[in-house]
Amino acid sequence: MPVFTTVLMIERPLAPEDVETVTTLHGDEPVSFVVLMQPRGDQDLLLRALDDVALGQLDKAVHEDDEPEGEEATTAAGRALAHSLQSLRDAGSEAVGQIVDKHPVDLLRSVVAETGADEVIVLTAPHLVEEFFHRDWASRARHKVGVPVLKLFAHNE
Repeated sequence: MPVFTTVLMIERPLAPEDVETVTTLHGDEPVSFVVLMQPRGDQDLLLRALDDVALGQLDKAVHEDDEPEGEEATTAAGRALAHSLQSLRDAGSEAVGQIVDKHPVDLLRSVVAETGADEVIVLTAPHLVEEFFHRDWASRARHKVGVPVLKLFAHNE
């Protein structure tokens, strides 16, 4: 039986509900994941604040963000990636991955081409401002990768 290959773009560790969702999308068909972890760190602070306001989370928008920055963000992303890969493997899937340091959509396009991926799943928190202007990863990827792109919202732990 051929293995279905999915490139999975994430920005935080996979919650158990997320693992269940992505590993059961194709029924009993075996799935192999290539996980691309994009740490948000100090990126897009204004957009994240606007998203918090739009989602009614004013307490998040007016307080200093707790997310790590710089080298600390890279280390935290490495832990999040390792946790996510192990969770996918524990669910019976093959999983490899890497941290995205620059140009996530360009890297996504090259990974899809190199692996012969069947689909891309972008699993992130809602980013209302980016989505409205079609600047989110899923919208940009749809025009560049040549395979179906599914946008899902990640669960909060």
